Amino acid sequence: MRITSIGFALLLAFLSGTAMAREIPIDDFFRDSEFTSVRLSPDGKHLAVIVPQADRTVLAVLDTSNRKVVGKWDYGQDRHFSEVVWANNKRLLFWVGIKTGSLDFKVAKGDLYSSNLDGSGRIDIPNGAFYSIVDLTPEDPDTILVERSLGSAFLFKLNVNNGRTTTVASAPVDGGGFLVDHDGNARYAYGEMEDGREVTYRRDGEKWKLVHEVPRSGAVYRPLGFAADNQHVYVSKGDEGKPEALMLIDPETNTERQLSSDGIVDPSGYLWSSDDKTLLAVRYDEGIPYWDFVAPEHPEAKVYAGVIKAFPGKAVLFGGITDDGGRFAFRVYSDTDPGEVYLFDIAGGKATYMLSSREWIKPAEMSKMKPVEVTARDGKKIYGYLTIPTASNGRNLPLIINPHGGPHGVRDDWGFNPEVQLLANRGYAVLQMNYRGSGGYGNAFISAGYRNWGTSMQDDLTDSVKSLVSQGIVDGNRVCIYGASYGGYAALMSVVREPDLYKCTVGYVGVYSLPMMFAKGDIQERKSGRNFQKDVLPQGNAALEANSPAYNVAKIHTPIMLVHGAKDQRVPIQQMHFLIGELKKAGKQPEVMVVEEKEAHGFRDLKNNVNLYTKMLAFFDKYIGPKAAPASATQ
Repeated sequence: MRITSIGFALLLAFLSGTAMAREIPIDDFFRDSEFTSVRLSPDGKHLAVIVPQADRTVLAVLDTSNRKVVGKWDYGQDRHFSEVVWANNKRLLFWVGIKTGSLDFKVAKGDLYSSNLDGSGRIDIPNGAFYSIVDLTPEDPDTILVERSLGSAFLFKLNVNNGRTTTVASAPVDGGGFLVDHDGNARYAYGEMEDGREVTYRRDGEKWKLVHEVPRSGAVYRPLGFAADNQHVYVSKGDEGKPEALMLIDPETNTERQLSSDGIVDPSGYLWSSDDKTLLAVRYDEGIPYWDFVAPEHPEAKVYAGVIKAFPGKAVLFGGITDDGGRFAFRVYSDTDPGEVYLFDIAGGKATYMLSSREWIKPAEMSKMKPVEVTARDGKKIYGYLTIPTASNGRNLPLIINPHGGPHGVRDDWGFNPEVQLLANRGYAVLQMNYRGSGGYGNAFISAGYRNWGTSMQDDLTDSVKSLVSQGIVDGNRVCIYGASYGGYAALMSVVREPDLYKCTVGYVGVYSLPMMFAKGDIQERKSGRNFQKDVLPQGNAALEANSPAYNVAKIHTPIMLVHGAKDQRVPIQQMHFLIGELKKAGKQPEVMVVEEKEAHGFRDLKNNVNLYTKMLAFFDKYIGPKAAPASATQ
């Protein structure tokens, strides 16, 4: 086992000084941010902004010339905007889904609505929850192309003013989408069959021809868009489950050319020209995010590259370019900076500030997040991030390893993380590893976690901690583990398998009985969810129990803190009650419990979060502290 991306020379180079940082109030980290996403209108005159507000999100539209709000509305408690698209300069499309906890996923995409930019003329589009946008058809501003799966995949033309649809095409895909060419003709259909097979079809005349078929999480062949000649196709391709590469393919001759590949991670985003005919760049989240420009001589690519260069050490996301290619919105952020939004005028070469995500956060007080690489015991390379308190010397630190939820297809990324920054501010190093099963590293890496809950997925966490200990970065006698959802499962299963490695563990809305997952929770409400569980969980009741914390309480000798919301539907609170019951039978019990009656899968209320993290910090301080006192000189 080894850790290669942080050597001591580099570590000590970015860690300087021994004075303690100011102790930042907990609520500063968990107050609602000013926005979560932005989207520029096609004429550049307005900006659509999604704004979180405790138990809901609000959609606001700003005038870009003066930043004044011209429209603002929401749909009530637990309703959240999941995607906002400008259908034309005056009319918006948006999905509104249900989400009951901060760690929960939205239930599907939600209902589809259309509205004028000031909130007037709103309509609920029938069957909109099943639609995805294929093409905005700028030549006809009143309509767009949408897809819907119902037995087969269907392509419709949708009128954004009245919600009426007309059928354009259908394809033999159970749950999938379409790719149209620059003339609006359906040329590809792709997606997933009910049994998990992933398929891609190409239209040959009036018939669909199967060009790709693999089992779940197999090789990837995903058409992205047509080149300017309307013949060559940009395709994201991942052979044998390897990380995806961007290819340019001629479907008539079956020849292909690789345009971009990172080799470690899949693409996480694409940047297109304003006319949608040239793919300019591919984004990769390999360590610190970066853009690989595949058409560097394109005039718009040169402008985008210049903007990125103007913000060294930060990641840049682009939020829409005007139809004339004259203006675009972009967001810059980093591990210590929650982010700001700017509007760039290409002719004037000027960026205008628009919004801040959390203006009360001071980046200079935050701790750096550094990419790390660990070689696990079986030789597999695991990637993640290590955050070290900004005022420490980087040696013999207390560590909290924080496995992410999901687990499959989800990953930890580089960027501002309020929870991690709070822990680092209190003197703890924080390790976030993308253990096998995590997303973003190719389908083979995802499937390597299938049916390995409690076994090799846990070993990846163990090996990562031991790597840091062997390097002297972490004090092996001061390590705790904390996670939420699947991370809560991993936190408790880790102290079953490694009772001497961890001094304490915290499970937050965690899964503690794998057999119970087949009986309780909203995953069971969908056939796709039931099939997914059969694919990814250990097989057979004996294996399920052997890899469940609640069935192995005799092996737990570590202090436990449990946290749950009584209204949790994703992981019902019965999971926690069952674990507690088994602990009591063995003469044990959690040392700290936090149960909130009005919370669900992750706490949303600021007061409840302050209470939770106050108790959690006290728990960590007790076992791997002592807590460092703030220095008045830095106040």
